[in-house]
Amino acid sequence: MWWCGNGWYMGWWGPILGLLWFVLLGLFVYWLVRALAPERRDRALEVLRERYARGEIDKETFERMKRDLA
Repeated sequence: MWWCGNGWYMGWWGPILGLLWFVLLGLFVYWLVRALAPERRDRALEVLRERYARGEIDKETFERMKRDLA
């Protein structure tokens, strides 16, 4: 049938297919966790961007404060 003499299913590429399934399963789990996890936001950076957009701070101050937050 489909069995080879060395006991591997479907020849030499059978283990590769098995490994591929584990990789796909791992990618699916990674995607699922990323999709279900709440998005992390940096509130301080949002406030800084809002202040810059409203004109409360100039570009130089914005860039300096942004570097300080990073």
